[in-house]
Amino acid sequence: MNKPYLKKFGENLKKIRHNKGLTQDDLASEEVSRSMISLLELGRTDVTISKLKVIAKNLGVEIKELFEF
Repeated sequence: MNKPYLKKFGENLKKIRHNKGLTQDDLASEEVSRSMISLLELGRTDVTISKLKVIAKNLGVEIKELFEF
């Protein structure tokens, strides 16, 4: 697992979430739990494409924006 890459992804996810004025609870859904979002933002876990799609939709961004870091 590429930990520096996961860390950068997590930092970007958190930045986008904060810019949208959302909490982790706000971003969470039935498909992606608040604890999963927390682990992603900390760079401690990887994510599936299907969960990426849900996260991007809930943030109102394109999936590619999650990787612009």
